[in-house]
Amino acid sequence: MKRLGFAVVFAAVCAAQALAADAPKKAEKDAAPALGFFKPAQKETEGSVLVEGKRVDYRAVAGTLVVHPQGWDDVLPKKGSEAREKEQKEPPAEASMFYVAYFKRGAPSETRPITFLYNGGPGSSTVWLHMGAFGPRRVVTNDDTHTPAAPYRIVNNDFSLLDASDLVFVDAPGTGFSRIAGKDKEKAFWGVDQDAHAFAEFINQFLSRYGRWNSPKYLFGESYGTTRSAVLVDQLETNYDVDFNGVVLLSQILNYDLSPDGPETNPSVDLPYVLALPTYAATAWYHHKLPGAPRPLKDVLADVEKFATGDYERALAAGLSLDPKVRDQVAGELHQFTGLPVAYIEKANLRIDGGEFEKTLQDDADATIGRLDTRFSGPTLDPLSKEASYDPQGAAIGSAYVSAFNDYARKVLAYQPAREFEPELDVIETKWDFQHKPPTSEQPLPQTTNVMPDLADAMKQNPNLRVLLNAGYFDLATPFFEGIYEMRHLQIPEKLFSNISFKFYPSGHMVYAHQPSLKSLHDNVAAFIGATDNEGSSGALVTKSR
Repeated sequence: MKRLGFAVVFAAVCAAQALAADAPKKAEKDAAPALGFFKPAQKETEGSVLVEGKRVDYRAVAGTLVVHPQGWDDVLPKKGSEAREKEQKEPPAEASMFYVAYFKRGAPSETRPITFLYNGGPGSSTVWLHMGAFGPRRVVTNDDTHTPAAPYRIVNNDFSLLDASDLVFVDAPGTGFSRIAGKDKEKAFWGVDQDAHAFAEFINQFLSRYGRWNSPKYLFGESYGTTRSAVLVDQLETNYDVDFNGVVLLSQILNYDLSPDGPETNPSVDLPYVLALPTYAATAWYHHKLPGAPRPLKDVLADVEKFATGDYERALAAGLSLDPKVRDQVAGELHQFTGLPVAYIEKANLRIDGGEFEKTLQDDADATIGRLDTRFSGPTLDPLSKEASYDPQGAAIGSAYVSAFNDYARKVLAYQPAREFEPELDVIETKWDFQHKPPTSEQPLPQTTNVMPDLADAMKQNPNLRVLLNAGYFDLATPFFEGIYEMRHLQIPEKLFSNISFKFYPSGHMVYAHQPSLKSLHDNVAAFIGATDNEGSSGALVTKSR
């Protein structure tokens, strides 16, 4: 073998080094996602807010993160392969999830709590919590009547949660400025388990991007967002090894068999009527429909809760065997607690669902009361209808929230995408997959959605996890007594029940739409975070069990 000259050897070595240097780049390129629809983006601004008189300076980031369905592989198939050709023709589903994050300036991220907030629907953006509850700016709406059309007042939010925690408002896939694309995109993201997986992926990416892995962490979900939170916190703990300090639930629904919406389609399950009755009573009290002399609301609720879980529940359980005399007695009691005519109650077989109550309570005035907030009333659309055909509260304040956020996002946050803001999507009837796989099951169960096992599993996996339930007395979408019942029936050791706190407000589903309740909500959540962030706190919480 001939000996190579130095120049030849040197050239060969340089070529080899160049190839070695290019190899990682080539591998990185080959491993990149194929034909992605979206790219992460962000826009930063700065601002300040006065929270109960104290100034908080913050950095705001409006942006997107890209997430994929469960089972997605981030390694690109080899060129020329059948899998690559198929992926090029039908790219896999992905979601661009929009968020607005607020970071307090000058606060060390290692000890600063961070809270992920989202509304529910399913199919709702998070405009409601953002512009009504805890963002630095708040839209002003009327307390229990229709808010006049624009211009709307957008004011400093005296009760922003930024004094207690950094905040991340997240829009579910397809809602707000979030978008979905790819093969079977709706199937990939619109379902109980699919949705929770997307949020888990989002949170993991967010913690890495902003260096918040060691921060005290919280979830805050409203309405269906509480359903999401139960599944999400369990997934984060068991699939991602991420413990959270606390979960804040607002207007809770975990077991859909307990909903007052259409329980007549599920005969023999009478609990929805029992658990909705205290809200009926509170609503009749608010509208001065209760017979007899006025009494304090707390006294009315104490009596109706006792009746609901006593004589009323036993009467419903008796079914057709109920003694006629007992039936008449119970109908009379229901009249006392609801203000509905005895004849109507008897004709309804002692069972009035939410829509019927909303339509009937103010029938004498051709008025329908709200579902989300029964303090609201509006003209009845069809006086001959059996039940409410719209929600007066939604009609009263929806425009204010959507208009205010569009203006705020584009002008103040300087986020100006070409895409339209989608406040809500109609995904429930035909597109949302309500089947759910509980922690102890190998597959989704063919039953009504019930995520109580998920929250129970999360509390047992992490015995330090704290839960704060917030509920409004005038909420007929997710009645407050339903939330109490669910918490009392979690499959957890008795000692863990002390990890759950309860707070109640003279407001509706969107507790914060009533300004005094917004202040109380802020103070209660801030205290909850302060007691559970593991930064010199005693961890002691005042637990109110009813």
